Amino acid sequence: EVQLQASGGGLVQPGGSLRLSCATSGFTFDDHAVGWFRRAPGKVREGVSCMDSSGGSTYYADSVKGRFTISRDNAKRTVYLQMNNLKPEDTAVYYCAAGSYYTRCVRGLDFGSWGQGTLVTVSS
Repeated sequence: EVQLQASGGGLVQPGGSLRLSCATSGFTFDDHAVGWFRRAPGKVREGVSCMDSSGGSTYYADSVKGRFTISRDNAKRTVYLQMNNLKPEDTAVYYCAAGSYYTRCVRGLDFGSWGQGTLVTVSS
């Protein structure tokens, strides 16, 4: 059974940082691209960041470029999203996902398997 479990969300003040983690199981992690998406209240789902299976290619939405960093640890089967200089508009439920096609993640299309989200709230 494919499982992805995101964690690390919470309440943070503007300008603060959080690191999200996504633990995975049930599939060949090394062969899959990974990504982070988010859904803010009243808004459609937004692709945040993607990384291909080799870790050599990454994608960031313009809204997070320069502030967020995606990484993966294949030995731990875990994906991370380091979020710095957080802004109130980053408030959302963040989801991790894994799929065979990196380009589908980049294009924001339905992308493989999804985990339950973790809530990030940026507020003073």
